[in-house]
Amino acid sequence: MNIQSFFDKDTFTFSYVVTDTETRACAVIDPVLDIDMASGKVSTTSADALIDYIRAEKLSLEWILETHVHADHLTASQYLKRELGGQVGIGSKVGVVQETFGPMFNVEPEFATDGSQFDRLFDNNDSFKVGSLEFQVLHTPGHTPACAVYVTEGAAFVGDTLFMPDYGTARTDFPGGDAATLYDSIQKILSLPAETVLYMCHDYLTEARTEYVCETTVAEELNSNIHLAGHSKAEFVKAREARDAKLAAPRLLLPSIQVNMRAGALPPAEDNEMRYLKIPLRTA
Repeated sequence: MNIQSFFDKDTFTFSYVVTDTETRACAVIDPVLDIDMASGKVSTTSADALIDYIRAEKLSLEWILETHVHADHLTASQYLKRELGGQVGIGSKVGVVQETFGPMFNVEPEFATDGSQFDRLFDNNDSFKVGSLEFQVLHTPGHTPACAVYVTEGAAFVGDTLFMPDYGTARTDFPGGDAATLYDSIQKILSLPAETVLYMCHDYLTEARTEYVCETTVAEELNSNIHLAGHSKAEFVKAREARDAKLAAPRLLLPSIQVNMRAGALPPAEDNEMRYLKIPLRTA
């Protein structure tokens, strides 16, 4: 197995190409679609870096995997699928997210809330293959209802559930999020073998660290995660909820949800042939 990471600094997102070196089959995890909110311009610079790598290495893209419906970047899943093929997969609870946010954005009546925009909805403990690599899916709700972790060959791609030990854990104040549920989900991850390498979806610098990193281990998280090590579940929940109450909304929250709940498709064009992202206004 070979794992190649790609970092999108604008959204602090790590995407991955995971390759079965025997068959040259690969999966992409959490690809990024670029957007400039000031101009409304959507572009594919980040995704094209993945495509260039896959083509240069003569790989066959079999899966495009989402760890959840992201709230901090738009996914490039549909663009990758159009360019290279493959199936788009996500956790089977994605319909809960669609049911929550569809009415918020007053989506078109045809918008499905059963996850059918995705090619595969993974249940907890489902398995699938990338070439000869066997992947297992773990449902890890708490940050969102549809969060999933993909585990293979001593590696786990954890989405936003965990961050590097010096940064902590995911926020739980989004609709359907829950700190106690997140704690239980994290215990699933930390019950993997101690040497399992955990691949982050995001990294943010701290006062003591000046380089972005994406890899840690179960052992390191157990021993030194600032939100977990030495804390009971009750202590974690109290601290997590207090921290979440002070957090601002992610910069790309509203555009991200509208695209990502559609598996990376843009909202349908209106009668003027233009596509729009909606910004619900709150006046009180």
